[in-house]
Amino acid sequence: MLSRFRRFLHNLGPGFVTGASDDDPSGIATYAQAGAGFGFSTLWSILFTLPLMIAVQEMSARIAMVTGKGLIENIRQRHAKPTVIGIACLLFIANTINIGADLGMMASAAQIFWHLPFAFWLLLAAVATLLLEIFTSYATYARYLKWLTLSLFAYIATAFFVHIHWGEALRATIIPHFQWSSKYLLILVALLGTTISPYLFFWQANQEVEEELVDGRIHGTKRSQAARCSPRELRLMRFDVTFGMIFSNVISWFIILTTATALFFSLGYTEILSADQAAQALTPFAGPFAVALFALGIIGTGLLTIPILSGTAAYAFSEVFGFREGLSQKWWQAKAFYGVIIISVLIGGAMNFFGIQPFRALIYSAVVNALIAPPILWMIIRLGSDKKVMGTWVNGGWVKCFAWLTFIAMIMAPLAWIWFTFSS
Repeated sequence: MLSRFRRFLHNLGPGFVTGASDDDPSGIATYAQAGAGFGFSTLWSILFTLPLMIAVQEMSARIAMVTGKGLIENIRQRHAKPTVIGIACLLFIANTINIGADLGMMASAAQIFWHLPFAFWLLLAAVATLLLEIFTSYATYARYLKWLTLSLFAYIATAFFVHIHWGEALRATIIPHFQWSSKYLLILVALLGTTISPYLFFWQANQEVEEELVDGRIHGTKRSQAARCSPRELRLMRFDVTFGMIFSNVISWFIILTTATALFFSLGYTEILSADQAAQALTPFAGPFAVALFALGIIGTGLLTIPILSGTAAYAFSEVFGFREGLSQKWWQAKAFYGVIIISVLIGGAMNFFGIQPFRALIYSAVVNALIAPPILWMIIRLGSDKKVMGTWVNGGWVKCFAWLTFIAMIMAPLAWIWFTFSS
């Protein structure tokens, strides 16, 4: 039994870490706001997005495994350089906003335990994530990321400290319920943006390449040699991705469930303004232990996700401009790569001194992700369906169906929100 469990953990890789990173502080803020503002009425979106996430992440991973290259490098070979530079810049902007909001949320959560200045915790969070990413080997770093996913179980544990109407919650999960209002459509756009975020596509692909480099299946830092991809390796990848996305959405479901029960139904909240407010509001219903779990989950997922956000931007710029790249490289071997990581974290941290509320910034960073996703999705779907690139491993029927459905949903939801906002 123990050997099977160890084998199970060994088979969990980039897909599991990517799925866990989807529940970053931005995701936590968005799911908490959905529960506090609309009760159980957004639970159906978690079930709806699951097959979409699996299809897009599987496609991103498969492209990387077959070609031995990241998504940006593959896109660069098919599109004009200004287009690819534009994508890299959009990714950098979106990720930096997300990093800034995540750092602010982590600092606010830390203040729940120790009432030291916000700036102190912000600086400590930024330094800790940079040290973890720059000065540890890839194998050690990947292992840290796996262990940090355990912090997400805090949100499942918290749910059992609150009295929940399980039957009503399950009905709301299976049967969609819409509210045709600008605020409801905004939270739906944010939910789509935080669950199907562009940085997840690129991180998944680049980590598959890193795994192949570490395992010796491809050689060289330029990714010029095609990967040797076997059916067994693809099956393991699909298991990893599927499990990771299910894990991600289960955590998301519990966050909405808990905040809806404790805040919307019991206290009548319609908006959360800070991590401290969200955590302290749980105290009468869940006690101080659950509040600590909620706050620790924010800190743990921030430590997990900020390196992923900054690393994704670094991979994108490195592949556009031909810089030496990869977390498997020492910092002096890939100075430009690590330079982008440092710049994105520093700019993101500085954003917190412009008077923007971290909780609100997190939700709007999810909206930004939703707005930039469609053009990137369009390129990835076409890439995965190209026989010249993928050979026999082109997109299958179910992947193509759900990938295009994702593309349509990511266009229609923001358009509906914009139309309702201006018409009302």
